[in-house]
Amino acid sequence: MRIDNRENDQIRNMKITNNYLMSAEGSVLIEMGNTKVICTASVEDSTAKHLKGTGQGWITAEYGMLPRSTATRKIRDSSRGKIDGRSMEIQRLIGRSLRSVVDMGKLGERTIWIDCDVIQADGGTRTASITGAFVAMVEAMKWMQQKQMIKELPVKGFVSAISVGVVGGERMLDLCYYEDSRAQVDMNVVMTDKGEYIEVQGTGEESPFTANDLTALLALAAEGCTQLNKVQREITGDFK
Repeated sequence: MRIDNRENDQIRNMKITNNYLMSAEGSVLIEMGNTKVICTASVEDSTAKHLKGTGQGWITAEYGMLPRSTATRKIRDSSRGKIDGRSMEIQRLIGRSLRSVVDMGKLGERTIWIDCDVIQADGGTRTASITGAFVAMVEAMKWMQQKQMIKELPVKGFVSAISVGVVGGERMLDLCYYEDSRAQVDMNVVMTDKGEYIEVQGTGEESPFTANDLTALLALAAEGCTQLNKVQREITGDFK
């Protein structure tokens, strides 16, 4: 048994609260165990500079952690005057993960801004952000459809993400912070509901890992993402 009494192949208790904020076109609170992230999607009636005149839209993301989302206070990026490297990496990951399943031509020359704000961190903040941001994005697109800005939802599939790793010689799904900080192998996997990989980030933290480890961890991640897709679909419906 793990520190929170889960089986190795069991995700943490998951909950997505839709329409979490009253102003955003799409917004959710996603909870994965003790990790909690507010994800919003805002519609802007202009596209990215490099796409102007092409008829195509854009999806971009920003990510941040509130000062007391962690055990000790984290300094705000605004106080430092720049975004830290980790946050920059994660927001780029969120953006490209969502763009991979959207038909930008059907979106038109508009931008959907995704904001992921971590209010409590206990491991897996980037993966929870991707899973929650997808739902917020689809809800914003439904708003666009209601406003007759688009004829149909320009989404080709679901996107979710989960962490896997090797901790104490055991392969585990959905690592909390305690497990992640002690992992010999740490991996984040972003997938579609068709079993396709969008991104795999894997690191041998203490030692190299084998092809067998990689295969087993990817299979474990696929099981987790299937469960996440089910919860996403309960909110968004099946739009395909």
